[in-house]
Amino acid sequence: MTSEPVVGRADPWRGDVHGGVAAWTRSAGPAPEPPVDVEALGPEADPESVARTILLDQLTGRARSRYELAEKLRGKDVPDDVAARLLDRFTEVGLVDDAAFARAWVAGRQSAKGLARRALAQELRRKGVNDEVAREALDELDPDDEDAAARALVRKKLRSLARVDDTTATRRLVGMLARKGYPPGTAYAVVREELAGAGREAPEAD
Repeated sequence: MTSEPVVGRADPWRGDVHGGVAAWTRSAGPAPEPPVDVEALGPEADPESVARTILLDQLTGRARSRYELAEKLRGKDVPDDVAARLLDRFTEVGLVDDAAFARAWVAGRQSAKGLARRALAQELRRKGVNDEVAREALDELDPDDEDAAARALVRKKLRSLARVDDTTATRRLVGMLARKGYPPGTAYAVVREELAGAGREAPEAD
């Protein structure tokens, strides 16, 4: 008698063909990636084009000194000769101008932070600006503006020193102005006058 296949039951010997193929594929690991088409990637980026893009990006928003830009290019591994050539070109067309940078820096920092000449000179030196170029920019500072900035700083700080004795207040105010670049004599004179205007008295200078 010929046995009839049992309806509704899978053949245990044959199994699911699709499942077997999938299992074999998983055990065999991922399919190898096709070889990279080097030509399709195109030539390597031109160092000069890369450097030009970096410079334009750095100059968007505010001016920068030549030294700052050179340091940025060096940090991006731009060859020194390429960097020098592009910086010279940007200087020729006026995009890099240390004199203009110094003037803008001095005006902005003096107005926003109340910095005096000495502090501004130190900042310009850190920016790599030539001492002569920096001096020309600093010479444009109006002494009256510098004095007004010092007084504004003292008045603002005085609000937090209402419960401090006059000697301590004087020391803190003079120290603040010194950190802003003001000479000791100028700092003490401004503090003494502002304290007097507030009905307080600074001790005699040593």
